[in-house]
Amino acid sequence: MSNIQAINLRLTVLSLAVIVGLTGCEQSSQSEVDEQQNQTNNAAKSKQNDEQQLELQVQTRQRQHAVSYEAMPQGMMHASVAMQRPILPPMPPTPVDDVVLVSEQDRENYLKSQQNPVKQTVTEPVSTFSIDVDTGSYSNTRRMLNMGQLPPSDAVREEAFINYFDYDYSAPETISTPFKVHTEVATAPWNAHRQLLKIGIKGFEIEKADLKAANLVFLLDVSGSMNAPNKLPLLKTSLTMLTKQLDENDSVAIVVYAGAAGVVLPATKGNDQQAISAALDKLAAGGSTNGEQGIELAYQIAQQNFKKDGINRVILATDGDFNVGMQSVDKLKELVAAKRKTGVALTTLGFGQGNYNDGLMEQLANIGNGQHAYIDNINEARKVLVDELSSTMQIIAKDVKIQVEFNPQQVAEYRLIGYQNRVLANEDFNNDKVDAAELGAGHTVTALYEITLANSDHKQIDELRYQSKTNEKPVASNELAFVKVRFKQPDGEQSELLTQAISSDKIQPLSQASSDFKFAAAVAGFAQLLKGAKYTGDWQYEDCAKLATANKGSDTFGYRSEFVQLVNNAAAL
Repeated sequence: MSNIQAINLRLTVLSLAVIVGLTGCEQSSQSEVDEQQNQTNNAAKSKQNDEQQLELQVQTRQRQHAVSYEAMPQGMMHASVAMQRPILPPMPPTPVDDVVLVSEQDRENYLKSQQNPVKQTVTEPVSTFSIDVDTGSYSNTRRMLNMGQLPPSDAVREEAFINYFDYDYSAPETISTPFKVHTEVATAPWNAHRQLLKIGIKGFEIEKADLKAANLVFLLDVSGSMNAPNKLPLLKTSLTMLTKQLDENDSVAIVVYAGAAGVVLPATKGNDQQAISAALDKLAAGGSTNGEQGIELAYQIAQQNFKKDGINRVILATDGDFNVGMQSVDKLKELVAAKRKTGVALTTLGFGQGNYNDGLMEQLANIGNGQHAYIDNINEARKVLVDELSSTMQIIAKDVKIQVEFNPQQVAEYRLIGYQNRVLANEDFNNDKVDAAELGAGHTVTALYEITLANSDHKQIDELRYQSKTNEKPVASNELAFVKVRFKQPDGEQSELLTQAISSDKIQPLSQASSDFKFAAAVAGFAQLLKGAKYTGDWQYEDCAKLATANKGSDTFGYRSEFVQLVNNAAAL
């Protein structure tokens, strides 16, 4: 081979090596490019998802702050238009990572509620509390169980469960004594070593036709939070049912509130269904919630149309989501307490879920001398606003307080089931300046005490080592307890007193107790199970359902059968 040929061969080999090297580099570079492109595409998709979520948040906030023209009365139009304009600085972008998703229950508000503790009779023989006729906790819990959710413990108030149901107590014959007191004692179903003392009150019954003339002001929340089928639409249907029970002697006014408050229906005769229905039909939800302005305006309208010898009541219907205006709950309660003294009561009707403020609704009703109910469906609306209209509207006794003194020789321990936020100091019982709850016409109120007898070997608290027995005064040894009930007439300021001694002879086995007693015990047991079963031992939902099923009684409206189904629902969760 010549030198020229050798050089050409080397150049050829070198060229091939270069080509192979470049090809490898190109392939490597293309792989890196592909990888970078994939990363870019993924980042773009992530960014797009983030932007979509952020846009959804912005749209949600915008909907919450948009005020509907239909919902606002004429005097509020300018405020509505202003609120639709971006008068606030633009909302800064919210990083998606900062958004915390919470369950609907987590955004609902309930007052802290622990079960009442066991008391030792020798050291604390007296128990005092106000009656309570609120039922909202039961129907709200029913809503959760029907949705397949166990309620939070604080949402369960035992007295509301027990008092949701009527019991066959006899009523007084005349309104001069507005109610009768009934007592019964039997073994507790969840503990054979304990007894249950049931104290029942039955109010004087008044027919709908004999109700006093009513001055009603509907205070309706039409804010954006009420934009749901089980909120504003159900509210309008519920109030339509109520107004159909009224006549020409009654008056109805409608005040609405969202970002501002206004009157959509001035005081109108109760039988003018066309005007009332038209005002309700045009309501629509939108805007923030300024409950303070609404309440003040509603009380103002009620005072202007005050009926001296009639029923004067503001009916607040809302989910309780007060987020604008008066921020202090204490100030809001002070406002309601001040208006109560003018003779205008406040009833609260709760609606909806997710942001429901049960704690505030119950407190306002308690302070406003009214009743709190939760409307979860049309049947509950009928129950509260039609079937129980007399007890919802007309008061037959006010500031009703119960005091029970237990005999230490017969009763070693006791525990009041429920009424945690109605407990009073013992000295408050005889103090007529201390407010308590009102009793409506035909209303039944029931309270249960779990007691341990003095001769029991299963006491929960050890006897005191240094307690002296030498100075004990002789007592009526056959009395378990002495029940006292104080109340005022609807137009009175000085309380009256009813008393009843409970003999140990009344103790009976659970099997011999009345069906009402056993059903009430089942309801009380169910509420305690939902609150954590601290005092119910090995008793289970199945035991509760069995006891309730056997003691449903006539159950005209099916409420007791529905209760059994709720117990079964809870057992399955």
